[in-house]
Amino acid sequence: MRFLAGRKRLYFIIFLMILTVGGVAGYLALTASRTAANAKQVGPASGKLGGAVPASKKSEAPAKPEGKAAVPVSVASIQEGEVSSYITSTANLVPENDVKVLAESEGKVAEVRVEEGDRVAKGEILAQLDQGDAEITLKKAQDKASNTRLNFERAGKVLAENLMSREQYEKIATENEVARQEEAEAAWRLEKTTIRAPFSGHLTERMIRAGQHIRPGDVLFSVADFDPLIARIYLPEKDVLGLTEGRGVRITLKANETTQVKGRTRQISPVVDPATGTVKVTVEAVMPPPELRPGAFVSLAIVRETHPKALLVPREAILWEMQDSYLFIVDGAVARRR
Repeated sequence: MRFLAGRKRLYFIIFLMILTVGGVAGYLALTASRTAANAKQVGPASGKLGGAVPASKKSEAPAKPEGKAAVPVSVASIQEGEVSSYITSTANLVPENDVKVLAESEGKVAEVRVEEGDRVAKGEILAQLDQGDAEITLKKAQDKASNTRLNFERAGKVLAENLMSREQYEKIATENEVARQEEAEAAWRLEKTTIRAPFSGHLTERMIRAGQHIRPGDVLFSVADFDPLIARIYLPEKDVLGLTEGRGVRITLKANETTQVKGRTRQISPVVDPATGTVKVTVEAVMPPPELRPGAFVSLAIVRETHPKALLVPREAILWEMQDSYLFIVDGAVARRR
């Protein structure tokens, strides 16, 4: 019985050794296949794919061992063209002109004439307050002004005939001037019962409704002019060195990266924020499409510099290893790393 138990243990140990050897062999085979796949991702070449990296940084891969099967590679030609470096950032596009319309008179809202999203012209009536009290006040001021004006005119004639003292005349003249001012103030208050658009644009928000009682300072509407749309970004001081106004900007909508718009740097702040060490740069979108709405989150790529005659290779030809990048060039029938 002991002999049989010993044989079972021996068979079990042999079985474990076979599993271990098989697992190691499988891992080595998988590693070899991955190495071969990576070797296929070589850079484009036109017979010789070189010149894209300075000679001081060249390095060659070890020579191919004798008898080892060569790995087939695809090649491509080096092209010459324009390439640019960019300063990238993200921001929200906002209207440059965006204001809150405030109430300047107290009263009840009699009528609201516009709704959110409407296009409005400068001076267009947005809402109308009840004008009853304001009209009564203006009528009283007009009557008072009319009476004092008549008294002032008669006093002038009496003074010319030396039948009135200069003091009495000046008192009547003062009363006439005060009445004129009260009339003008009453007319102004009546005018303020009509809420008008401060400039042409879109009504983006309505905060009042008919029948509501409002007081001076209450926010009634928001009006924004969608042209132009701007983005304000804050860049490190080193990034704006040499950056000038009018530089081209590529604006990409983050919600749909196929939507791209041209822009330009419109303003660069002359000062550095001492708290953050950044400089404010204002970017303006040029002729944005309708789908680029105010408030949209976008990415910005500002052209830092452009090389008109650079050597260009496909992006997939560049291989990265930690912080170093390299590609392969054709040397006879061998692809060598550089």
